[in-house]
Amino acid sequence: MATTPATLFDDLKKALADFKKFLDDNVGTIKPAIIALRSIVPQITDLLTKLIDLITKIKAEVDKLAATPIPGIEKVATLTSGIKTLLQTAEGLLPDEKPAIDEVLKVTDVITGLPSVAQLQAEIDALLDAIIAHLNNLNS
Repeated sequence: MATTPATLFDDLKKALADFKKFLDDNVGTIKPAIIALRSIVPQITDLLTKLIDLITKIKAEVDKLAATPIPGIEKVATLTSGIKTLLQTAEGLLPDEKPAIDEVLKVTDVITGLPSVAQLQAEIDALLDAIIAHLNNLNS
């Protein structure tokens, strides 16, 4: 049981930063390999195109969440944080309910992360834009 669980958006930011760094460091090596692979595996273009589309959708969702002020969201986040602590503590008492508990915990992670979305939006958007630029470069 984690004492200070990371929010979904903190996790997203970290994953994006790691992926961006990988692309920053390796796009020069990857691009010639992708060009060579296109003759053997032409679906690589579809892979990159679909990945760009999904990342663009992630960006739209983050922007939508950050742009929608919800009065009292901080209290709801505190509530969900309490729910998470309670369920994680009680997990041992209800071993047969683990799937239901896990499902509720996933939802609480999303809701708990909402207040920080607006704060993280600019950083997440910048990472997403940089990744999309790298992927477009690889796909050209």
